Amino acid sequence: MPAATITTTTMTTNTNPAALLRLLAWLSPAFPTGGYAWSHGIEWAVEAGDIANAETLRLWLENILRHGAGRTDAILLRHAHRAAADIEALTTLAALARALAASRELLAETTAQGNAFRAAAAAWNPDVLTRLVGDLPYPIAVGALAGAQGIAENDATLGVLQAFAANLISAAVRLVPLGQSAGLAVLAALEPAITAIAAETQSAGLDDIGSLTWRADIAAMRHETQYTRLFRS
Repeated sequence: MPAATITTTTMTTNTNPAALLRLLAWLSPAFPTGGYAWSHGIEWAVEAGDIANAETLRLWLENILRHGAGRTDAILLRHAHRAAADIEALTTLAALARALAASRELLAETTAQGNAFRAAAAAWNPDVLTRLVGDLPYPIAVGALAGAQGIAENDATLGVLQAFAANLISAAVRLVPLGQSAGLAVLAALEPAITAIAAETQSAGLDDIGSLTWRADIAAMRHETQYTRLFRS
């Protein structure tokens, strides 16, 4: 019997201390982007019974990461990172990111956090962000500033994917409810998916953006008229 072949994917990351400190600050739960206020439709999914425990939460989030907003945001962030010196290209990317939002609340989710990120990042003199007018989607804001300030594209992509998952797990911990230990176990279980998505999107073009998360999109739309709501999406 032939030996099994194991394929691994590696990514070059930036370990510059200043770059790492900035990225950790920007993606910290304490950074005032208001991420805690949004559930990305999870609130409706919990009420509908789609998410009832740690395993159904893991499956829901992995689907969003691999086939929905996680993958889409990773591609958008990478292109914003590369276009950090091109305001016209960033403006076009921001318009595309807004158009890709599947519902009113998901559009508000990405632009509210992007606008808040732009305001909160003022301490780092984010010239590239202040030159962008209008509502700014979150992956465009983070990607552009990371690119302008020399933070490695792969580091920023991994960080945003992990922070996105962590925010949604935090919402689910309160909604299901789940214990903190169960939430952390879900986050740990999502690590392979996060690293795979980051690797797969390195060479992705804008034409490669697509979504297959219909149930999650429906959840986000139905949340708009949900009778009792704790979250904004």
